[in-house]
Amino acid sequence: MKVERLSKKALIHILKGGVKKKLTCVIKFYSNNCHYCHALQDIYIDMSDSFEDVHFFAFNVADHPPVEKIFGFTGVPTICMIKTGGASPERTVMKEPKKPNEKTWYPVSEIKAFIASGR
Repeated sequence: MKVERLSKKALIHILKGGVKKKLTCVIKFYSNNCHYCHALQDIYIDMSDSFEDVHFFAFNVADHPPVEKIFGFTGVPTICMIKTGGASPERTVMKEPKKPNEKTWYPVSEIKAFIASGR
């Protein structure tokens, strides 16, 4: 699958339970000024090909600054999984790595394990 950029309107639609179909969505929250986010970009795109049943999105936190408070994170990159199909979608934010990767922040193996655990 490819990674799609998520708009503020689409994110709010998902969060309010507007997607009735059961889907697993992974969102990478990023900032244009974050070197970790830029380094993670190609890896995230490649990863989307590994999970055929997962929809991958990217959301720029500048598009809706309250998103950090809504999801309870304090920096980027942040990876979140949302399971749709119910009145209240299930959200899980990936924990901060114990040993951050100096280039991408999240070690790739930890992102893959996070996604696999939620499918």
